[in-house]
Amino acid sequence: MASSKSVVIAALIANGAIAVLKFFGYLLTGSPAMLSETYHSISDTGNQVFLLIGIRYSGRAADERHPFGYGKSQFFYSFLVSVLLFGIAGWESAKHGYHEVQQALGGHGGGHGGAETVTYFGQTFPSVYVNYTVLVGAIVFETYALYKARAGMKKQIEENDWSGYREAFKKTADTTTLTAFTEDSIALAGAGIALFGIYLTRATGNEIYDAASALLIGIMLMGFAIALAWENKRLLIGESLPREDETDLRALVAEVEGVTDVIDFRTVYFGPESLLVTADVDFETGMVGREIDDVIDEIERTLKAADDEVKSVFVEVEKDDVQSVDGGA
Repeated sequence: MASSKSVVIAALIANGAIAVLKFFGYLLTGSPAMLSETYHSISDTGNQVFLLIGIRYSGRAADERHPFGYGKSQFFYSFLVSVLLFGIAGWESAKHGYHEVQQALGGHGGGHGGAETVTYFGQTFPSVYVNYTVLVGAIVFETYALYKARAGMKKQIEENDWSGYREAFKKTADTTTLTAFTEDSIALAGAGIALFGIYLTRATGNEIYDAASALLIGIMLMGFAIALAWENKRLLIGESLPREDETDLRALVAEVEGVTDVIDFRTVYFGPESLLVTADVDFETGMVGREIDDVIDEIERTLKAADDEVKSVFVEVEKDDVQSVDGGA
């Protein structure tokens, strides 16, 4: 939780500063790519605020109405971020870029309406240099934010023995770190695309490159936003552990002394690091009362030792002549 929060705070600081600089660059030059990047950074800044709200809200203690806590609030706010990333940044960037591409192809370009030059300390420079400076600065800031998010993702990959980022994207329940990592990756790529498009327009005098950059950035944002929304949906509707991991935990229960069979075994995430486990278990014939309680306690200890995400364990006894017993934390 602490690592997720530090990742989001790093991204919030970087995106807030970059948004102001990009907008300043757009006002001076009228570059479509800079406007798309401004939308992008403003959206990212707002997204980090939502992620922080999700982290704070998910930390609330369980109560009568939410007996398993508020961990799923992180899934909700991460889903909300993906929708905003699509609705605000992606759509607005793509729409503006498409309009500018049409203008350029139709020969109606003729400049973006920004100042051609700027003067500082008595020296006059082409205004496009402002865009270069802002975007290079954005790349530096975003590289730092991505470094922090990447460290969080790599820690999860190592702890879960995943093959890489692709598997982590499909299996992680820490949607906050996943969202920050995705946003920072897109932001870095977007800044690079904008810088390249603006440079080509400056070098060739053809505004199509700047305009196409804005359109490409918007399409990229929408694509990643849809992917993020899909990944958050699986957790919002109650996804279990990956089948292979669930099979391993089930096998551990079957190996506990006193257990003869595991009739049913289910898992579901109630937060980024909060897993609920339920099992229908058949015990050895003749076991009653305190003996069954001891075995259930051992099942709980075994599962929590095997996976520190396991927070609650409920065991139902599959014996007609024995009263069902629940064990849990």
